[in-house]
Amino acid sequence: MSGTSADGIDVALISITGSGMGHKPQFELLRHAHFPYPDPVKQAVLKAMNAKRASVAELSRLNFLLGELYAEAVGKVRKRGGVGLDLVGCHGQTLYHQGDPVPFLGHNIACTWQTGEGAVIAARLGVAVVSDFRPADMAAGGKGAPLVPYMDYALFRHRRTGRIVQNLGGIANLTAITAGSRPRDVLAFDTGPGNMVIDQLMQDLFNKPFDNSGETARSGKVLQPVLEHFLDGRYMRRKPPKTAGREEFGREYVQAFLRKCGRAPKADVITTATALTAQSIAQAIRKFVLPCGKFSEYIVSGGGTRNRALMQMLAKETAQLRLKLRYSDELGVPSQAKEAVAFALLAYQTWQRQPGNIPSATGATRPAVLGKVSYV
Repeated sequence: MSGTSADGIDVALISITGSGMGHKPQFELLRHAHFPYPDPVKQAVLKAMNAKRASVAELSRLNFLLGELYAEAVGKVRKRGGVGLDLVGCHGQTLYHQGDPVPFLGHNIACTWQTGEGAVIAARLGVAVVSDFRPADMAAGGKGAPLVPYMDYALFRHRRTGRIVQNLGGIANLTAITAGSRPRDVLAFDTGPGNMVIDQLMQDLFNKPFDNSGETARSGKVLQPVLEHFLDGRYMRRKPPKTAGREEFGREYVQAFLRKCGRAPKADVITTATALTAQSIAQAIRKFVLPCGKFSEYIVSGGGTRNRALMQMLAKETAQLRLKLRYSDELGVPSQAKEAVAFALLAYQTWQRQPGNIPSATGATRPAVLGKVSYV
């Protein structure tokens, strides 16, 4: 998995048996690791994301380069794990995601693009690769996201406890699973920015890639008028199903955020952006999730869990919502490995010719087998 933060590659090596929505798949996480992108690669990825202009040659080269880097990362984890490898699932790097159709050359088109050549990965590792998961859901009328709810439902559903499962990546997304629910009852959507706005502001204001442990956010104060303005944004008001990316919360959004902050102290800008993540999540839960059922647990994962300021804000918000905050680590899925595990499970589903989307989460008209297979 490589997410919208474009910080690098997460690899999870798992052993799995069982599939389908009828029961929980049995898996063992053997090893997981993170491999940062070399800085020139990260800059190339960020430049290509949601770009108004791009070189076709450079995009093609980036596709094959990322295939090489993914294969190298998986190969290292395989070697450390000391086991054979049967199948690889690769989400790829999202360069563009537009879940809603727009007019294009006489047609209404919704589209997505995850780059990282699966054929290269298969050739280097000598095993089949499942990649490009999102288009199949979109072809079935869905928004192509979120797809992690398949794993959330498979692993975290409970007969007696309603759970909200939250991922804090570049974008924040949640899956709401009522006690004893069926797949068609699952509600899932992107709540808004996760780390993305914070990270870009840290780069712009402090020349740092992220707010280490939330230290900067803890030194400032919230600019309340700015926070209220962005909490009332168009995306925040939209009802699910909905999905977001750099198209909504990327460079242009950050520039608008900075303009609204004016000459405020830099630390206050970071504190306000951190509060925006926490309060947009709480607002989404209050408006769209709690009316749908009873929930008592809030399970968090993703890179944002390392931001102590963000987690303190989330703890305060969820306590007011009467939700017990837990980490996915407590339930057997390390926070940093969760999305990589999710796409390993989705690859297994595809290999078994089983659906991997949840239509109530993506808006698709039917379950769909996801991804494309690159054979050796």
